[in-house]
Amino acid sequence: MSEMRISADGGMETSYGYQDVGEGQKQGLVNEVFHDVARRYDIMNDIMSFGMHRLWKDAMVSALNPQRPSGLSVLDVAGGTGDIAFRIAEASAGRAQATILDINGSMLEVGRARAAKKGLENQLTFVEANAEDLPFEDGTFDAYTIAFGIRNVPQIDVALREAHRVLRRGGRFLCLEFSEVDLPLLEQAYEKWSFNAIPQIGQVITGKREPYQYLVESIRKFPNQRDFAAMISAAGFSRAKWTNYSGGIAALHSGWKL
Repeated sequence: MSEMRISADGGMETSYGYQDVGEGQKQGLVNEVFHDVARRYDIMNDIMSFGMHRLWKDAMVSALNPQRPSGLSVLDVAGGTGDIAFRIAEASAGRAQATILDINGSMLEVGRARAAKKGLENQLTFVEANAEDLPFEDGTFDAYTIAFGIRNVPQIDVALREAHRVLRRGGRFLCLEFSEVDLPLLEQAYEKWSFNAIPQIGQVITGKREPYQYLVESIRKFPNQRDFAAMISAAGFSRAKWTNYSGGIAALHSGWKL
């Protein structure tokens, strides 16, 4: 069912799911996907992952350990609806400051509304910008987080170098992303669920099938754990490693700017 994954030596610049598109076209197509699904994005995450995405995100924030007394400055990229940043703000007991950056204004609108309901506006800043060209000075942040967003960036290597640039020395990079399942029986069930059920459920919940067809295909095209760790190292990060969740359905990648 699945297409060959892109390796560490390849790229996703012209890969829109299983379609090859012209250079420079992918970003616009991805933007349309997230404009279409923004208001139902979190509901669909629960359905697609049977709620497991919440546990994975909690584990990511626990790995970050945002409770440090001196406070923490975090850049959360592709975090428009706020899931990761809210967790960081709440876990830090008010000490962490999070900047939520997303290229998609519709996703940011959802995040701002959710932040207001939670009363977290004082800990959060929302910025509309591109992960490949971050509008921040070198060495601005203590941590960089991105959850289920890096595979939608056309030039992943450029985004990783930008992540390294904006981190301070001793800064932490954390990336949660769908990955390669390492249990054969689970992989078979996951493939059937992804390709047969998710696009149909997306049609019912959001009125759109195509965005979810793209999303499940993009997961299969993304580099596997080892290849993505190699890309993180190539961007300048030290101690690149990963932890698999749920048999490799998702993986938490990390690295340090030393």
